[in-house]
Amino acid sequence: MTAPATASATLTPRRWILDLGATALLVATSMVGFWPTFAGPSFLPAVIGGILLGLAIAAVATWRRWGILIVAGLTVAAYFVFGAAFALPQTAILGFIPTLETLQKLALGTVTAWKQMLTTVAPVAAADGHLIVPFLLALVVTALTASLALRLSQVAWALLPAGVLLMLVIALGTPEPAFPLVQGLVFAVVSMSWLALRQLWAPQNMAVSVSEVDPSRAAHMRTRRLLAGVAVLAVAGGAGVATAAVATPAQPRHVFRDVIIPPFDIRDYPSPLQAFRKNVRDEAEETLFTVQGLPKGARIRTAVMDQFDGMVYNVTDGGPTSSSAFAPLRSNMAPEAEGVPVTLKFEIDEYRGVWMPTAGELSEIRFDGDRAEDLRRGTFVNTVTGTAVATPKLTAGDEYAVDAVMPSEPDDEQLAEVAFGKVSMPKPSNVPEELTSLAAETVAGAETPIEQVRALETFLSEGGFFSHGLEGEVLSRAGHTAERISTLVGADQMIGDDEQYAVAMALLAGQLDIPARVVMGYYPDDEQAGEAVFTATGDNVHAWVEVNFEGVGWMTFNPTPPEDQVPNDQNTKPRVDPKPQVLQPPPPPQEPVDLPPTLPDDRESEDESLNLAGIIGAILLIGGISLAVIAVLASPFIVIGAWKAAKRRSRRAAARTSDRISGGWDELTDRAVDYGARLAPGGTRIEEAAVVASALTVPQVTALAERADSEVFGPAEPSPQDVESFWHEVDEIVGGLGKEAGFWKRVKARLSVRSLVGGTAVSNGLQNLKEAAAARVRREPGTIKNSTTTSSSESETP
Repeated sequence: MTAPATASATLTPRRWILDLGATALLVATSMVGFWPTFAGPSFLPAVIGGILLGLAIAAVATWRRWGILIVAGLTVAAYFVFGAAFALPQTAILGFIPTLETLQKLALGTVTAWKQMLTTVAPVAAADGHLIVPFLLALVVTALTASLALRLSQVAWALLPAGVLLMLVIALGTPEPAFPLVQGLVFAVVSMSWLALRQLWAPQNMAVSVSEVDPSRAAHMRTRRLLAGVAVLAVAGGAGVATAAVATPAQPRHVFRDVIIPPFDIRDYPSPLQAFRKNVRDEAEETLFTVQGLPKGARIRTAVMDQFDGMVYNVTDGGPTSSSAFAPLRSNMAPEAEGVPVTLKFEIDEYRGVWMPTAGELSEIRFDGDRAEDLRRGTFVNTVTGTAVATPKLTAGDEYAVDAVMPSEPDDEQLAEVAFGKVSMPKPSNVPEELTSLAAETVAGAETPIEQVRALETFLSEGGFFSHGLEGEVLSRAGHTAERISTLVGADQMIGDDEQYAVAMALLAGQLDIPARVVMGYYPDDEQAGEAVFTATGDNVHAWVEVNFEGVGWMTFNPTPPEDQVPNDQNTKPRVDPKPQVLQPPPPPQEPVDLPPTLPDDRESEDESLNLAGIIGAILLIGGISLAVIAVLASPFIVIGAWKAAKRRSRRAAARTSDRISGGWDELTDRAVDYGARLAPGGTRIEEAAVVASALTVPQVTALAERADSEVFGPAEPSPQDVESFWHEVDEIVGGLGKEAGFWKRVKARLSVRSLVGGTAVSNGLQNLKEAAAARVRREPGTIKNSTTTSSSESETP
């Protein structure tokens, strides 16, 4: 007996290899665009796994002639089964057995992973769950592309999802392209070669007929055409590379990441330097937090400030070189940091606020405790300054570990020939005029950059006196406004603490175009240095200055005089009836005429962006809900269509060819029933054909019924060619039914279940009930019509 024909039987081995191989190359070429996003090849295992699974699903489904619903189901199953190994190995048992957490993250990741990757500053870490995006894209697009290529005669349809993937990877990536020339050239060459080979291997499209030309000559001509095509592609590729080398676009490409605004504004939080004197006065004996593992000489920082406006030294809201470049928490934040790696464990006691104590160049922050998840979601890190902000605010009981790298600090001899770093710093405003001349006089004898910075540091630390202005100390007003700094450097004696001296040195350095910033934090005194656990109190709070040197980074300088360097009675007038400490108002602008009449408010543009983002989010939410509702409403119709398709496949793939002929006729009558024909059960094909021909005006079904009887009851089994021809006629007649009917009638026929329930136990039961009810009505006395009907029925009884 002849084996049943399948779709895969028409595919030669070279077609399988060509279609699957080209699909894998195109998808891999597109996915390479994620290289800058992950800063390396860490995403490649997820991509390779997705490609292999997609190819396997497409090949098996084509071989078994499974429909789109089964392919979709297999893709979803592969995503959840193999997602643990390729996307979330850190949550799986032994790295590949999915856990409840793995399945939950995979399910949520189909919706949230895209946003998380776009709102995380690149490079993103594979350990943070970002591998879901490349794995899901590779799996779905590979399965779709390979399925279209294997099932359709026109391979151009298969290039559509591959092209969409290429554009999607670019949009989800970074402005810096990965390998643009190589990607474009490989994608173009593979696509054109694929199209050419499929056209060449299609017998009906060959320019040379094998039956008319000598086989050896035909093979020679095909080879020559193939080599000519390869030469054309090579020349075109070379020309494209040469053109791109001299015509590189001046503007960077724009991606989704450029318009996504993280929900965080550093300007919502005041500068911690404003509370410096309060920390010294009210928390001197309070245990704020403890740190384990702090190396000797290291410092804990809470904030870095680099913009002065005459009132306060604050965190800026500028570009990536400023201290406002905060991004959501992620892993491996300092992949290129050099120095000694350390792990610090922080336990919060009386410390309160959003500015997190950290140290060194941050690599990773891990929270512990009841609020670990809230803190992780609400923490933003600035890798340029090594500072972090926890928007839920730190409170007693919070614990976290910091993986950081402590860079080494060279001495002055090593910095003797080093220039200042080319770092873009915000320009300070309302700086006291006397600082310009004072800075120039202070560094007049300095020859090298490091000597200039040391001169500023020495001028303040050795020429000034220390005082917090607390009870029993010399008067020293709090604050660091332009008036306070002007008073500090213009008085007979400079008196202040870290707050004033750090700001004064940073402003003096700014007048000389030296890149300097103010840092606030904590570090142990000489008695606490070297202890296993550093207990930070308000007495340990400090402010210092960092200056950037080219190729070295930010170096620490201490302009504050020692705490024992206080004014004596001979140099300071006694305070008689001291007045309360009052913060003086800032001086008026010196040259208001030079100021622009109005300045645009950056908040307005940002609010517009946020409003736009909110509108887009609302549209997407409404669209998602609408799609869900549509899916629920359409689910019965999908089930009906899938049921009919399954019946058709089983009929056409029956074991005996004669059963396939019978199945073809059953398919025709089912569609006729859906269009309104009423066939009596148990009728012959000729009788059914007569009903269909009269009800739907398709006279050709009579000849088809006779042919079906001859094929089924003939002396020999019909051949596969006979089956294909018979089904072809069936499809033409069914298609004609739809053409003759109107739109709504076609929709009603497709959604009809009459052909599905006809002949079943349910339909037979309903018919029996209907006949019993009719008989009972005939037996009931009443109208003449009933009695007449009863008499006539009795007279007809044999």
